[in-house]
Amino acid sequence: MLDQTNCEINPRSLKFKKNIYGKPEVEWHKDDNFSPPPLHFNISHTSSMIACGVTINAPIGIDVEEKQRKLKNDIIAFAQRYFSPYEIKLLTSISDPEVRRQEFIKLWTLKEAYVKALGKGFSAMPFKTFTIQFRTSTLRRFHLPGNSVSEASEVIVEASNDPGNLTNNCLFALLEVAGSHYAAICVENDEIVRGEANTPMKLTVRKTIPFVEDVCVSGTDAVLPLRGKIEQ
Repeated sequence: MLDQTNCEINPRSLKFKKNIYGKPEVEWHKDDNFSPPPLHFNISHTSSMIACGVTINAPIGIDVEEKQRKLKNDIIAFAQRYFSPYEIKLLTSISDPEVRRQEFIKLWTLKEAYVKALGKGFSAMPFKTFTIQFRTSTLRRFHLPGNSVSEASEVIVEASNDPGNLTNNCLFALLEVAGSHYAAICVENDEIVRGEANTPMKLTVRKTIPFVEDVCVSGTDAVLPLRGKIEQ
């Protein structure tokens, strides 16, 4: 994380704390001669992958799920417990069971990333209270490996009941990683407040095996953008 700052800080000196909702944060030491860097991070993991998102000046939420994740319960029955009516209708309209399962996982990761970016988590902000929707954008395209092109699809959030608890001041990215996982990222977007809503998320993806490998995989076939405005 410290690579993202210009501060010379010994990593061993880092301490962490949790906010009132349980989200981990860096606990900087108090010093009149030290100004803490505006560093934010978030972590997610499965049995086969750990994802860590780091940003400067903007809170971040990240969630990663295996594409082959199996659900013990019926997907529609499960969605009726946690998703909004719009999302339930969307999943119900998909007749192919495998496609429905994949779309459920994508929605789940996006919703997880959103509540984590807000610093609240699932318990403080139930998934039923907001809806994830996709809006096709003609402003940007993704140039993917093999010279293929994918239309950008903007991710937006709408309140299901009380809009005062939510914010639309966010950028989303949904990625397929290594062909085996979905990763959703949500960051606060100050450009929206300033009326510059078309600014894409600037994203760098690295594959790291501690003490073995650390390489940038942005723009390779290891990272496939699926939703959101992304600049790699």
